[in-house]
Amino acid sequence: MIACYILYSSSLDKFYTGITQDNVESRLEKHNNSSYGNHYTSQTKDWEIFIVIPCDSVAQSMKIEKHIKKMKSKKYIYNLKSYPEIIEKLKIKYSE
Repeated sequence: MIACYILYSSSLDKFYTGITQDNVESRLEKHNNSSYGNHYTSQTKDWEIFIVIPCDSVAQSMKIEKHIKKMKSKKYIYNLKSYPEIIEKLKIKYSE
């Protein structure tokens, strides 16, 4: 499944946004096991899946990821979860 996903760490009180073409659960496990070396997610091992946004293509998932990161807002990320219509609008906006 191609997806844009957002992880949350309660110990850092921070979010991480990424994309995957694999299973999101296995991707989460890799983040929590520091499989990506000394990257952002290696700071802690308590990452949890916050939101998964299934996408139609890698290009769409990359555009949605970039959009979310550009917002630089926890409130925006919480709103994505509270108001699924925002996600649907993003998927339409960035459809091919």
